[in-house]
Amino acid sequence: MNNRIRLATPKDAAAISQVIIQSLRQSNALDYPPEVITQVEKSFSAEAIRTLLNQRQVFVATIDNRVVATASLDQDVVRSVFVEPSHQGVGFGRQLMATLQSVAQDARIEVLRVPSSITAEAFYFKLGYRKVRDEFHGAERTIIMERRPTPVVDDSN
Repeated sequence: MNNRIRLATPKDAAAISQVIIQSLRQSNALDYPPEVITQVEKSFSAEAIRTLLNQRQVFVATIDNRVVATASLDQDVVRSVFVEPSHQGVGFGRQLMATLQSVAQDARIEVLRVPSSITAEAFYFKLGYRKVRDEFHGAERTIIMERRPTPVVDDSN
């Protein structure tokens, strides 16, 4: 098997959408009611993904060129980290987060934030993120978490 993390392209939009929707329906559905899952799905159609590709740095994890996971960085906010349910728990999420952390470090971002689902809170906690507060959007609870990627050293002196 050939595993790889790379920047997403517009050709990946349908596959990214499929990974996200599968994850929402199988994993997140354990923590959220059906109406919340249906509402969130609307934000991740293939067309919506193509739009996001122009607004964020979107990465994918692939196995033999097939997209199995995705994550994105929107300035200092980690967004849309999803792993196909059949590949959860084997390291793709951690690899994508390490990639985002590296990008953030290179950009000298001092604090990374993530609006976490209930489902992913423990995942982010294991990666060093700490809860800042809860936000509610109707029945949808989002846990705002943050962490410092690494100490930023000023080499300009």
